[in-house]
Amino acid sequence: MASAPAYQLENLAGESVKSPHGTQAIICFIKEDCPTCKEVMPVLDAFYQRFSQQMPMHIIGQTQEGNAALAKAYQPGFSILDDSALQVSFAADIETVPTLLVLDQAGQIASTLVGFVKDEWQQLASSLSADASLEGVDLDWTSLPDWRPGCGSLSVDPANEPRLRAMAEGSPIRARRIDIGSKDDEVEFMFDQGFSDGLPLVPPTPERVLAMLSGTARDSQEVLGEMAPNLGVVTVEKVAINAVMAGCKPEYLPVVLAAVEAILTDDYNIHGVMATTMGASPVIVVNGPIRHRIGMNMGMSALGQGNRANATIGRAVRLVVRNVGGARPGETERSTLGNPMKFTMCFAEWEERNPWTPLHVERGFEAEESVVTVFTMSSGPTLIVDQDSRTGSQLAGTLGQGLQAVMSPKAYFATDCLLVVVPEHVDTFMRDNYKKEDIRRRIQEVSARPVRELVADERSATGIKAESAAKMDEASLDKMMTKFRRDEDIHIVVAGSDAGKFSGAFHGWVTGNIGSIPVSRKIEEVT
Repeated sequence: MASAPAYQLENLAGESVKSPHGTQAIICFIKEDCPTCKEVMPVLDAFYQRFSQQMPMHIIGQTQEGNAALAKAYQPGFSILDDSALQVSFAADIETVPTLLVLDQAGQIASTLVGFVKDEWQQLASSLSADASLEGVDLDWTSLPDWRPGCGSLSVDPANEPRLRAMAEGSPIRARRIDIGSKDDEVEFMFDQGFSDGLPLVPPTPERVLAMLSGTARDSQEVLGEMAPNLGVVTVEKVAINAVMAGCKPEYLPVVLAAVEAILTDDYNIHGVMATTMGASPVIVVNGPIRHRIGMNMGMSALGQGNRANATIGRAVRLVVRNVGGARPGETERSTLGNPMKFTMCFAEWEERNPWTPLHVERGFEAEESVVTVFTMSSGPTLIVDQDSRTGSQLAGTLGQGLQAVMSPKAYFATDCLLVVVPEHVDTFMRDNYKKEDIRRRIQEVSARPVRELVADERSATGIKAESAAKMDEASLDKMMTKFRRDEDIHIVVAGSDAGKFSGAFHGWVTGNIGSIPVSRKIEEVT
């Protein structure tokens, strides 16, 4: 005979009830949406009235709301125990409800009734009665059906069983397992299911997901937050699954987790970022020692293809947004044109080639900390070519002229930008000891225009509306307006090859509280 599982569950009154020990007992598993369970509620109540003085009798329900509903509808003498976590049902190997177990004094299962067969329940009532009669059971058996099949237990539901099995086996994996036919193509299956961004995915087998989870010390079921627009619950495990599909190595997982946590914040506003028709997308910049440990590219082709860490980290974040958050093109993702950054955009800053304060230190972190910063950019990188300037002032002037085109030459105070300065341009700036604040100031100076030049006209209807300008006096129209609302809206990092005077600019989206604010998160590395 099999042993019944030990448990400690709460009843409807919030009282803790332990499993029977050292005595004969009755345990019955039910759920509220099962017609047969409702059919046997009066029978269970009659059993309880007759036998509960002789032996413990526990009725275990599989949903909290269902337990309360059954109690309200039938007013039984017992209080239903809450197994909404389904761990007791799983441990008892319950496949059908109702299932009634009769335990002997050693806790072994002496008999089992599945579903409702009237003869079986009558025989049980008779055998449990001290005088072998039915007189002690206050029940009209003739009003009951001869037979009713039970319903499937929630503990064997495909949506729950893998998680319960993983918990029972001590595995960190809880996600539902998807089995496909032996002749089905795994990659094609993932395309068909809509998991892909349009490129092939790595099948997230349990072995691969477990290997990915070895890249972090965090609990696999830790909840990071809810991902808009579908408010999907983001766990470490779900991030790991998408990191596998993206092609990440386990050592990349801490970076992916930190980036996901950044975009889950209200400041970042991932719902707005993905829903805008303008086509904004996350741009991820990594700082600190982890850049070298995981082999990220910060030099030649740092913003392009060829580096696994750069490409797969950015892609993993986008897959989480797609597969957990539900942001898919044509649905809640409404980009008019889209842009290649929606596949991936992640790179590391070349701090060793940066004579200024690195991005993460500028944002309040320690130099030795590894940090990820996520920006929202609508396009880029756009090259700004200057092979001729020999002074910092000239070069910053070229950058300022190039940045005038962000969104539109008349779009002022509209957005921010991420400027990626290449090493040869860094050297030009350092000849004049140009600091970041000098570069920003010069960009603002060169790109500034009188308000009157930014008014919509016959050449372009963008810019300040004519009716607004009509209300301004001459002094206001002559006032100089900088391209960016604040100098700090020009974010500066260093990356790229030692050869080539071609810096890059990412054009921003809506900034501030009505748009997206860059967010930085410290990366929790495995020690």
